Amino acid sequence: MSLKRSRTLGRLTRRGEFVAVASTGRKAVLPTLVLQARRHDRRLHPGEGGPPLRVGITATRKVGGAVVRNRAKRRLRALAAEVLPAHARPGHDLVLVARGTTPGCAFADLRADLLRGLRRVGLYREAPQGGGDENGAEAAS
Repeated sequence: MSLKRSRTLGRLTRRGEFVAVASTGRKAVLPTLVLQARRHDRRLHPGEGGPPLRVGITATRKVGGAVVRNRAKRRLRALAAEVLPAHARPGHDLVLVARGTTPGCAFADLRADLLRGLRRVGLYREAPQGGGDENGAEAAS
């Protein structure tokens, strides 16, 4: 499942949205990624029409060249699609920032760090029952 096709995950696309999330100060710095969080702005999503959770992914040049940055972003995108619908509280904007270790670390380490980060910023929730197994096998077809 990609972020583009997900019904539960929207995307942050404008620089202003990323800056707004970064300016709130709710963040968790972890060995493999940085997680920043902000509650939805009600003016942007009146009613139930907007996505319950929006995600932005970024990687700076400190991570590496273009190929390395793109690999880091692809890994974070896959991680977000797997973990966030089941474990993040809805109604928030999240930004995942790649670090130097993101492209080469084990995916299990990335997953553990994201779950740890959700707990630190107070957005972790237990996975709903009946939605497939813990590893997201329902997305594999």
